[in-house]
Amino acid sequence: MRYEVRERIFAIGEDYWIEDENGNKAFLVDGKAMRLRDTFQLKGPDGRVLIDFHKKMLALRDTMVIERGDEQLATVKHKRLSLLRNHYRVELVDGTELDVSGKILDREFAVEYEGELLAEISRRWLRVRDTYGVNVVREDADPALIIAVAVCVIHLAEKEGGDGDAD
Repeated sequence: MRYEVRERIFAIGEDYWIEDENGNKAFLVDGKAMRLRDTFQLKGPDGRVLIDFHKKMLALRDTMVIERGDEQLATVKHKRLSLLRNHYRVELVDGTELDVSGKILDREFAVEYEGELLAEISRRWLRVRDTYGVNVVREDADPALIIAVAVCVIHLAEKEGGDGDAD
């Protein structure tokens, strides 16, 4: 399933819709302004909160936490000790890891699990400015979680001041 994300110049408190490949509103990214930490909610078209994600307050390096309800699903961190600056690790609560790598700020990157492609994020498929696609490749992947991971990684890369891309 492919999703289309039309983002504006991203700012906390700004909301934007993610549409499915048929042009239907599938998810709303709701940035929560006036909070002590960067906080977002991913909502369904009915307004129901599907996933919360926020920046972890006390961490040695920038980390975002993804939660569903009161349960933590994953943490997203910039992978240190990597030869590539554009590499992020998503640690799921069950101990598995997802690998995110590519040109994050250019919106050209992949999400993999044990070397297998789960999703690819790209502007190549779309001609509209400030729009990128999220193509969830595996049918058993959770689209809401994949989209939350993509938003977290982009947010972290932007906060790092452009260090999210390798030349």
